[in-house]
Amino acid sequence: MMDTANLAVFLGASFLLIIAPGPDIVFLITQGLNAGRKAGLITALGLSAGNLVHTLGAALGISVIFQTSAFAFQALKFAGVGYLWYLAWKTLAAPRMHSDSRQSAALSRESLFLRGLLMNVLNPKVALFFLAFLPQFADPAAGRVGVQMLALGILFTLLVVVVFGSIGLFAGSFKRKNCSQASAATNRYWAWLVAGIYLALGARLAWLGG
Repeated sequence: MMDTANLAVFLGASFLLIIAPGPDIVFLITQGLNAGRKAGLITALGLSAGNLVHTLGAALGISVIFQTSAFAFQALKFAGVGYLWYLAWKTLAAPRMHSDSRQSAALSRESLFLRGLLMNVLNPKVALFFLAFLPQFADPAAGRVGVQMLALGILFTLLVVVVFGSIGLFAGSFKRKNCSQASAATNRYWAWLVAGIYLALGARLAWLGG
């Protein structure tokens, strides 16, 4: 069993890392502002689920592949870049950009969840983060390290659910009012802004070194 002091340090460090501004938070806020509180919350759950995937990968040693293979790292990275740029294209391809309930309805819960999940999973830097972070708090004398890493990853993910869920709900509360009455030009400008954020996130990921 993990030492209480060690657990407290882990939870404190995890919280600070979770609230640090990063691409996941930018993506989350964008979804909330674009489609409302429900979309923000579901996207947060998708992003959180991605952490479980990386936790499992770290515990099983799969993430080591991205640390030792430049090809695997680059392949996953550019899959993430392609996905973000696909979202940008899809945003601009829509005939009109709605930020009301019809926009939320246009994306099912599964689609919103999948967006968050893929945003997180298709980032090799997150996989390497879990591979480096979790073992620091695992004690070989306390039992199997892999099991401890799984437990720590689940705790981390629960914190992400709380923090990202709150951010998603908060961002969604600022969804534009009366968008059904907004001009076509205003909706188009908003579409370009959202697409620009996706493009910027993809460019940022593309420039990350492996």
